[in-house]
Amino acid sequence: MSDPVVIVGGDAAGMSAASKVKRDAPEREVVVFEKGEWVSYGACGMPYYVKGDIESLEDLVAVDAETFREERDVDLRTRHEVTAVDTEAETVTVTVHGEDRTFEQPYDDLLVATGAHAIEPPFEGLALSGVFTLHSMDSAGDVRSYVDEGIDTGRVQSAAIIGGGYIGIEMAEALAERGLDVHVFEMLPHILQPFGAEAAEVVEDHLREQGVELHLDTAVEGFQGTGHVTAIQCEDGTHDCQLAIVGVGVAPNTDLAERAGIETGETGAIATDAYGETNVRDVYAAGDCAEAENVVTGEPDHVPLALTANRAGRAIGQTLAGDPTPTGPIAGTAVLKAFDLEVARTGLIDAERAAEAGFDPASVTITAGSRAHYYPGSEDIQITLVGDRETGRLLGASMVGREGVAKRIDTVATALHAGMTVEEVEYLDLAYAPPFSPTWDPVLTAAKVLGGTLEAE
Repeated sequence: MSDPVVIVGGDAAGMSAASKVKRDAPEREVVVFEKGEWVSYGACGMPYYVKGDIESLEDLVAVDAETFREERDVDLRTRHEVTAVDTEAETVTVTVHGEDRTFEQPYDDLLVATGAHAIEPPFEGLALSGVFTLHSMDSAGDVRSYVDEGIDTGRVQSAAIIGGGYIGIEMAEALAERGLDVHVFEMLPHILQPFGAEAAEVVEDHLREQGVELHLDTAVEGFQGTGHVTAIQCEDGTHDCQLAIVGVGVAPNTDLAERAGIETGETGAIATDAYGETNVRDVYAAGDCAEAENVVTGEPDHVPLALTANRAGRAIGQTLAGDPTPTGPIAGTAVLKAFDLEVARTGLIDAERAAEAGFDPASVTITAGSRAHYYPGSEDIQITLVGDRETGRLLGASMVGREGVAKRIDTVATALHAGMTVEEVEYLDLAYAPPFSPTWDPVLTAAKVLGGTLEAE
């Protein structure tokens, strides 16, 4: 074989690209270097593994390494870390862990899919036993083992979660369901900042009902303990804990690319064009390490989510197989389970960010039933819808409720990708039957109310 495609990183973007190249251009050699042991796994399932809903880490693996090697003809090498890229010579330097061996691998096309890493603030006591981040399969295994042992021995009764984002809220549920006293510490006024204050307040009330104690507007300074964590130190004092999860966000892994002269954008992630190519010819980037175009603003954005990585990797794989394919824009669509609630968001919700993007945003928040009012089991859905006063264009939405939220957000996401106005959304022909929706779906009702607001202004 010749013209090797070399891929750095063996998770969503990297393995999607590898599979697509081999499917469409089986004659091309594809070499994937992954510094760890795990490939093609669902990191989003890790909180549910810790909770116990998922029996084993292997259940989170979509396609195992041997399948890639034997059935898809991908030269996948785990425990191989790419430590340098020479874009002039078109080679990568690879260190083999456990063998004390380094070699150079030539490439014709290179995909950087190095992912992201959990941010570790400069907290005192971060190295204490019982203090974890949760961003890799190995870390998920470590957390569950620690929780299992701590519960069995009675050593762990209280958990501190630092950060009220996706991981923080999912882990709050997981640990509370395991019987621990859970405290969430968030330095901002509300949890779930990307979802907007309206949705966050509903979730906060629900978390309190579930026994989770929230410490909002509270900055963490560090951890205390001798060997094992025993307390968390905050600006308002100390709180006992025998387990701490630091979930304050992630940052793109760009060091390898930057050392090779590959440019990053304003978001801090690797800058790419519409096809995922970087400023260096024949070098591409995708996944949590790379930027993507925001469908609402048209500007580069960094939203590290699973579908974004899989979709971009597949598109780049198709391009490398000879069919140039754009990676496509993103809307930042996301959904989260918080005990009995579904929480979702898409597009631009924050008024300040929308204004910075050149819009004149207006928003409404409505509450409507998930089913016909007379049909048993209807639950309230709260929807915040945002539009542009000048053009009437739909900009974004957040939703929260006990049912029907996870799929309704997709209606708004589709409208954003189509560039629809609020009025156009109001007249969408959505499905109706009493067990599933009122005649006027909550999305349509929110669009009617927002449309009236835009007209009045």
